[in-house]
Amino acid sequence: MKQRIFLYLFIFSSLIALYFYASGSNQVGSMRERVDSLKEETKTLKDSLKSTKLQLMDMQYFSLENNDDAMVYYDDLDLENPARYIADKLLETNEQKGDNPLVPYEGMESDFKINKIKVLNHKWIIADFSDGKFWGEILIRYELKDDLGVDFTLIDHLLYRQSNY
Repeated sequence: MKQRIFLYLFIFSSLIALYFYASGSNQVGSMRERVDSLKEETKTLKDSLKSTKLQLMDMQYFSLENNDDAMVYYDDLDLENPARYIADKLLETNEQKGDNPLVPYEGMESDFKINKIKVLNHKWIIADFSDGKFWGEILIRYELKDDLGVDFTLIDHLLYRQSNY
């Protein structure tokens, strides 16, 4: 009788060991698949990040902050961020009553005001203007003086046609 109990215990423990082995093998296989898929996803994300960085570098190519040759013009002046200073000075022209004096159009819905500004280098700015319904862009030449005054001169402009949306 003892032998049968030991035989049943041996068979029962063998079945439990076989179950744990099969279960562990399945778990290891599923974990490997998950690790492989995460590696692939990581590779895709790295490629996407690299592509985004390249696009960002392309977008920042024409900017004062990334143009060391243009920044040399501001070495003598005590300005922490010349592009921000010049943009602020340009936005001050919006404070006048009526249309912005640099925008060569009369506002149709309200007054034309400058919205977005991109300081391209030590001489040029491109800006977006709008009256709430109509919009356009202007190219401006600027000169930063020693007394930190800024003179703006309109180079070119365009007004977009109203869309039918």
